[in-house]
Amino acid sequence: MNYFAHAIRFLDRPVFAVATGLPDMLSVVDRRMRLRARRVEPFADGSGSFEAEVAAGALQHLEDDRWFHSTRCFVETSGELTRLFREAIGDDDGGARCAFLGHIVTELQLDGALSEQNPELLDHYYGLLDEVDAVAIEQSVNRMATKTSDRLAWLIERFREAQFLRDYNDVSRLRFRLNQIMLRVRLAELPDTLEEALAESWNVVRERVDGLLPREHFEF
Repeated sequence: MNYFAHAIRFLDRPVFAVATGLPDMLSVVDRRMRLRARRVEPFADGSGSFEAEVAAGALQHLEDDRWFHSTRCFVETSGELTRLFREAIGDDDGGARCAFLGHIVTELQLDGALSEQNPELLDHYYGLLDEVDAVAIEQSVNRMATKTSDRLAWLIERFREAQFLRDYNDVSRLRFRLNQIMLRVRLAELPDTLEEALAESWNVVRERVDGLLPREHFEF
């Protein structure tokens, strides 16, 4: 799951909803900085305080990832996309790049499908990023995480300004965003020949939203 899928059920809880994206934001800030459940759980005391909501949102993300990545539909869909991308751009890196793409494109295009179905909720989500105190979130995370950083508040503000979740329904803009990720994880740049495969993968993911987000785990 990606940012919007994590947050969409909790938009009535602004801090919680934004905090569901924190584990992924930390991978951008510092890949060695983690929100581990055992460190976060003591802060999620159910009090409804700002810090308790930060902690609860981060724990929701970890729980979502646990069930999402183990569903049959995710495994089958990410595998199908991996094969699709391998056919489009080859497999000269031992398969790592296409396997990585199969995983993340499933998640990104799922966000795209959800935003296509619920455009007003995506607007609401970005509105929440204007409301929350990014500095206070950074301070809370620094008390919970395995490391500290002074860049998280900046990243939250940049996330709000860039609004890159809106790019996932357009294959050219999605390829541009994917190449930013490729650079960050030190994988080879993606050629424009990938765009036809991204258009095909978009149709695959769009048709499988209900399977990827089964009601026993995901309902809003």
